Amino acid sequence: MKSNDLTPPIGLRCGCFGSPAFAGLDLSGCDPGVRAQDDLYRAVNGRWLDETEIPADRPRHGSFSQLNDRTNAQLRDLVDELVAVPQAPGSVADQVSAFYAAHRDTEAIDRAGLAPIRSLLAEIDGLQTPLQLAQWQGRMQGQLDTPVRLWVAPDFEQPGVNRAITWQGGLGLPDRAYFLDTDDPLLAAARAAYAEYLLCLATLSGEPNPAAAAEQVMQIEQRIAALHWDRVDNRDPARLFNPMTLAELMRDAPGFDWVAFLEAAGLVLIDRLSVSQPSVVRGIGRLFAEVPLADWRCYFRLHCLDAAAECLPAAFREAHFAFHGTALTGVKTERPRWQQAISELNRAFGDGLGQLYVARHFSLAHKRKAQALVNTLLAAYQESIDNLSWMTPATRARALEKLAKYTCKIGYPERWRDTRQLLVLADDALGNRQRAARFEWQRLAAKAGQPLDREEWAMPPQTVNAHYNPSLNEIVFPAAILQPPFFDIAADDALNYGAIGAVIGHEISHGFDDEGSRFDGDGVLRNWWSDADRAAFDALGARLVAQYETYEPLPGRRLNGRLTLGENMADLSGLQIAFKAYRRASAGAAAQGNDVCSDAQRFFFGWAHVWRDKVRPERAFQLLAIDPHAPAEFRANGAALNHDGFHAAFATRPGDRMFKPPDERIRIW
Repeated sequence: MKSNDLTPPIGLRCGCFGSPAFAGLDLSGCDPGVRAQDDLYRAVNGRWLDETEIPADRPRHGSFSQLNDRTNAQLRDLVDELVAVPQAPGSVADQVSAFYAAHRDTEAIDRAGLAPIRSLLAEIDGLQTPLQLAQWQGRMQGQLDTPVRLWVAPDFEQPGVNRAITWQGGLGLPDRAYFLDTDDPLLAAARAAYAEYLLCLATLSGEPNPAAAAEQVMQIEQRIAALHWDRVDNRDPARLFNPMTLAELMRDAPGFDWVAFLEAAGLVLIDRLSVSQPSVVRGIGRLFAEVPLADWRCYFRLHCLDAAAECLPAAFREAHFAFHGTALTGVKTERPRWQQAISELNRAFGDGLGQLYVARHFSLAHKRKAQALVNTLLAAYQESIDNLSWMTPATRARALEKLAKYTCKIGYPERWRDTRQLLVLADDALGNRQRAARFEWQRLAAKAGQPLDREEWAMPPQTVNAHYNPSLNEIVFPAAILQPPFFDIAADDALNYGAIGAVIGHEISHGFDDEGSRFDGDGVLRNWWSDADRAAFDALGARLVAQYETYEPLPGRRLNGRLTLGENMADLSGLQIAFKAYRRASAGAAAQGNDVCSDAQRFFFGWAHVWRDKVRPERAFQLLAIDPHAPAEFRANGAALNHDGFHAAFATRPGDRMFKPPDERIRIW
């Protein structure tokens, strides 16, 4: 999801400066020297970009991180209140208090040394047969990124049933390209930093030959990376859906005991699973047969130490930060320990903490107004589909049928998860993390083969995000995203529709992007398009790919238009639908703007403002390889460039850098 845009005119400049204040309108970050017609993003955010320093403990800083900071501070206040007084033993409040205290107590973690992880390392050292290796990896699901990972999700052909799936994993660097592209100096630097980190872990943990251990792990990961599918291939749901029985899996991917692996993971009674990347599974099976067991033990020891490092003594934490923080993202200092503890709590007790959060920070009025916005956006989307020029009537009818089946979740779930059976100890940070991960995996594994629970939420309400799920055909907006600058209950409609309205439109549009459009209104992966309509749609997508591949976020490094296509489609369509919805909602209402800043201009101000973002070069480089979203400035400007409403609001003309002739503008939904 993404949203952001502005520029009001004094002779077509950023003339909102000096104009009357509107509720929720923040002008302090605008650059009065930049015209919206030339660069909407900098017109709205240029002064902020020039004057803002990224905090030393952050890889990036902007609207999302500021809202996340506010939410974390709210959560900290709630947790501090719990910690301050004794809680009923065994209650969620007691669990949260103990978990938080244990993670923050770095002195106790330092005193414990390697004792909390020795039993796990001993388990690895005791793996003497391929069967034991398979079983151990099954037991580690949810706790460790193994070369083949397991998950449970709705079946693509039978979305009413949950199905076990596999996914490629096992790399300590962010993407296969970090291992395979040997000519790129930045990737080479990242590989060198990773090799140094592995050497450090091996040395600190007492490996007899640390250099050899680090090299063994690098060699294994090099071979794993060569098997991985790239991120563009992993965006194709038809390629990812490969149902197999267990017998078929054992036959097609020999060399590894997949049945023992699955049974040890708690997936005992499943009749089939979906193998997301079949060639990866076959290749990993060969690797398990070819690589000596001693090398696998070394690989898993270092990977377990990496996964646990934040809950191990200071030397491990410092090495972990030096690699994951500084080397990969450019961060200078670690986040405060309380913030790390809040992140851990959100993973372990998202619902328990979420109950407290929404009770204090999310009102019924917020929920009702957000629902009204969603309803208006859905109506505008229906109108847009009705009037599509490139789609034939039969396919249009199926698109409308899918839209009519959308469901929406706002704020928080109606039913909360019960974690009271999870053991939490006030002096066992690592154990708490491991038990919480195992507890969550067991909950997930128990769903395999069972009917889908449509009331379940995939993210807790204190999450600053939103999403669309194609298998459920649902859009979800947690409470934390429904705050300024995305959603301000006191702001005027123009700003809210430009900000949260475009976010809502973005998520609705994911059901009709290049991936979501392959699922029907019941969440079934099937082709509901005519061949001619799909060809027309793909041609529009190709034009969007070409547009975004002209963007150069870092010198000499262009954006991957195919990787970001789905998000760019959702940005473009979401902004177009939000503007149409705003026009519907404000029809007949008195204009709130003046001759300096019109309603339409404030709409685009709201859009551009929420994409305010500043990123360290190291993190920007990493995101180019792994992130399906375009960088913020290209999200803001790239969508507006194709928007007729933007061009009308700012009276763009040939010669303006943001001008695009009407017949060249890309209009999808």
